[in-house]
Amino acid sequence: MNLTQPRIADAVAGLRPAAATLLIVGSMALTGCATTQNPDPLEPWNRKVFAFNEVVDNAVLKPVATTYRDVVPAPVRKGATNFFNNVQDAWSAVNLVLQGRFRDGASDLLRFGTNTVFGLLGVIDVASELGLQRHNEDFGQTLGKWGLGPGAYIVWPILGPSTIRDSIALPIETQVTPETWASSVRLRNSLTATRIVNTRANLLQASSLLDDAALDKYSFLRDAFLQRRRSLVYDGNPPEDEVPYDEYQDDEDSAPAAPAAASAPLPSASAASAPAVDPAASSGSK
Repeated sequence: MNLTQPRIADAVAGLRPAAATLLIVGSMALTGCATTQNPDPLEPWNRKVFAFNEVVDNAVLKPVATTYRDVVPAPVRKGATNFFNNVQDAWSAVNLVLQGRFRDGASDLLRFGTNTVFGLLGVIDVASELGLQRHNEDFGQTLGKWGLGPGAYIVWPILGPSTIRDSIALPIETQVTPETWASSVRLRNSLTATRIVNTRANLLQASSLLDDAALDKYSFLRDAFLQRRRSLVYDGNPPEDEVPYDEYQDDEDSAPAAPAAASAPLPSASAASAPAVDPAASSGSK
């Protein structure tokens, strides 16, 4: 760790000149600085935080997750994933009801009850074998269904990529994880560490592919994250009158060399690759 500590210190030092940016995040969101064409008005700050998160991930999270993957048997890791997903199913049911999707909410509640009772507190995913689909709704999606726009894209230290809307939901989301219900501090810390490391281990392959494929990792992750969140809010059917940010950028940067190119634009790299990557944790976030 002696070799990595100076790198982390350098990253923290790099964030200090931009620390004042946090004071204007709220005002920027309220004044509508983020638009469909430019959802990232905080890009200078975001890139500094992203670089810091990359250092922490490479120095701590990724090595620990790699060791965890190599040492812990796959069935045990799958059981841990199922356990944390089971708790998320209960929260998903609440959000589905808040969105007015009562049938889907009942389905997720039934998933939670089935896996809790018959699946050893969710360690075994019995509900999926019975054909009960996971919906995986969160409060950020609920706010989107209620009509709240995403606001500016923002990258938080350690937590990773988000939007103003998802950041508003974050304090509530942090209260519905299993560790918040544990009375023992030792158990709570163990659950938190297991959840973070297990999540990062599940993303090792995706992050390795991303490191090899993306020329600008920050831009790729931003576009993929925003597209994924937009798709989740609209259940995979976003309105056609909104132009995705990366497509707008492609139109601005490309010259109309031929009418055929203008009438049939090629999809961007991030749009084509986003479904294969989960950017929410690639930089060490949850």
